[in-house]
Amino acid sequence: MYAASPRAAGSVLELTEALIARASLTPDDAGCSALIAERLARLGFALEWLNREGVTNLWATRSFGAPHAAPLVILAGHTDVVPPGPVGQWSSDPFTPTLREGRLYGRGAADMKSGLAAMVCAVERLICEQPPRRGTLAFLITSDEEGRAQHGTRHVCTVLRERGLKPDYAVVGEASSLRRLGDRLVIGRRGSLGCDLRVLGRQGHVAYPERADNPIHRLAPVLAELVAARWDEGDADFPPTSLQISNFHAGTGANNVIPGAAELVFNFRYGPASNAEGLKARVHEVLDRHGLRYEAQWWHSGEPFLTRRAALFEAARAAIAEVTGLETPQTFTGGGTSDARFIAPLGAEVIELGPVNDSIHKVDEYVEVADLEPLAAIYQGILSRLLA
Repeated sequence: MYAASPRAAGSVLELTEALIARASLTPDDAGCSALIAERLARLGFALEWLNREGVTNLWATRSFGAPHAAPLVILAGHTDVVPPGPVGQWSSDPFTPTLREGRLYGRGAADMKSGLAAMVCAVERLICEQPPRRGTLAFLITSDEEGRAQHGTRHVCTVLRERGLKPDYAVVGEASSLRRLGDRLVIGRRGSLGCDLRVLGRQGHVAYPERADNPIHRLAPVLAELVAARWDEGDADFPPTSLQISNFHAGTGANNVIPGAAELVFNFRYGPASNAEGLKARVHEVLDRHGLRYEAQWWHSGEPFLTRRAALFEAARAAIAEVTGLETPQTFTGGGTSDARFIAPLGAEVIELGPVNDSIHKVDEYVEVADLEPLAAIYQGILSRLLA
């Protein structure tokens, strides 16, 4: 299956290198989508640019058998990457794709330019070797996943919903594998609910506390109660809901001033056993019971979703087994959020499947070169099963 050289024309390595060389710091696409669109156009895909607020969004489709034929299968991914951090700590320039000891280094190598490259190559080979008899293939590619995630896949999914399009299946090429390619399938994600909380007090001199109102002192027992709370018990697919405090700020910088406010940022990651409104209500009950004066700004970046072990899961499991020999990949619903959270509410079965994620967002991010062609073969195997 992999007789061709990794650097043969049309190889996954070649395309991954070309994408890494484009410094697509979120939300800048830096020409990545145009490069992919050119290849898809040669395959007969219709291209539509759904750009918004400086974000590049490519929606590319091709039907087989009949126009708009079912099932609609989406291959989704993002071209944007996080900043490289201290460039001097990298062993090579983060935007110069570099091969060392069987690994390809560069920002986005694993998250997720190799996944995108493997998807494109998989579709090229599928159409050339065994064109689907039915269905519609679509690429949904954005440059707003690592940033605000407001004008990328979220926006495209709103457009699709307005058009009455309901995808059947979606594969998101995020780096999902744990230790070796295909050993883990992401079949769901937790919801994410956050809050910017400002607790109000009254500023004063530390020597005269009776003339002030210390918001830190008022907040301390509240934090102890929130951190100790058991929000739910989780379920068979999701762990219990967790609350984490990420930022805390108070004080004027002087050591003899009681501050007039304390600011806190916290985040819930929750499964179906809880919901956003219920979590908000419980937090407000604690704040009010302790008599705090406060301002709360909530932000909700996605509901939890779960894909049952149905057609897409079975196609992925079979393709992984065929290519890697792994019969039973681990299923996973943890980790951060991804654009899958915007696609799942359209009614699609959604999985995330991509390379090993050990180096994502780190200095010296890399992907194993030996995993690139097998990843394309897995994607091709999934598509051939769904569109047979």
